[in-house]
Amino acid sequence: VQLQACGGGLVQAGGSLRLSCAASGRTFSSIAMGWFRQAPGKERDYVATISWRGGVPYYADSVKGRFTISRDIAKNTVYLQMNSLKPEDTAVYYCAAAQLRIGVTVREYEYWGQGTLVTVSS
Repeated sequence: VQLQACGGGLVQAGGSLRLSCAASGRTFSSIAMGWFRQAPGKERDYVATISWRGGVPYYADSVKGRFTISRDIAKNTVYLQMNSLKPEDTAVYYCAAAQLRIGVTVREYEYWGQGTLVTVSS
């Protein structure tokens, strides 16, 4: 499975961005797809995940109410709509696919995209 993320960029605080992540390769049968982020000098943190078949979303507390994860099964694509962005949201955002379980840790995701940079200016 190959994952291609895009949609990052520079935005002012309070603004919005929409990230996309398209999956390709072998038959796509992931249990869940998620987004993580990594700020400079920090560990990669969980942001959100969605169960692929049921479309049930889960969020980290830090983004709940501001970010929305969704997916388009026909396009094998997952989205992350980010509203009310804050400078602390600045990070490289990674999409990932999990084959076995819906998880919130890095080790539960077997496939990773290349990352897209989101920069929020104050």
